[in-house]
Amino acid sequence: MTDEYIEIVNEKGEIIGQELRSKVHGNPSLIHRVTHVLVFNPRGELLLQKRSKKKDVAPGKWDTSVGGHVNAGETIEEAVIREMEEELGIKGIMPEFIYSYIHSNPYETELVYTHQCIYTGEIKFNQEEIEEVRYWRLSDIDGSEIFSQNLLHEVSLYREFLKKLGHSI
Repeated sequence: MTDEYIEIVNEKGEIIGQELRSKVHGNPSLIHRVTHVLVFNPRGELLLQKRSKKKDVAPGKWDTSVGGHVNAGETIEEAVIREMEEELGIKGIMPEFIYSYIHSNPYETELVYTHQCIYTGEIKFNQEEIEEVRYWRLSDIDGSEIFSQNLLHEVSLYREFLKKLGHSI
């Protein structure tokens, strides 16, 4: 993995600087932007990726369909499109933005921009970064150790989002 520059932002997402990824990870005082895409099938099941055991964050855990850093000089939309293609081989769609939030842990602090889409095409996942992909019912994603803390936070927020829309979970 290359040590690319990523932008440092404040809680509002305003860019206040940039730093190497290696300096940002490990320093939770530096907020950086990431994108998540929740990829659903027509039955409402959520595609999850099982992260490679070589990843520095949540190795071997089930995680969000798509997730990645917004590179320096890149828009959120550009990052979404790039990450969908890099991780799952999905091209030609722009998911809908649904919310943003801050996710913080002792390792890092992220300003997450979450999007969603329904996808029925072929998934060609990046075997360098991902061990496996499969669809899950939201009700089967619980506090188990097999899931990343980031995913559990995301699913909790997504359930709240659905409730606000009047959907039963």
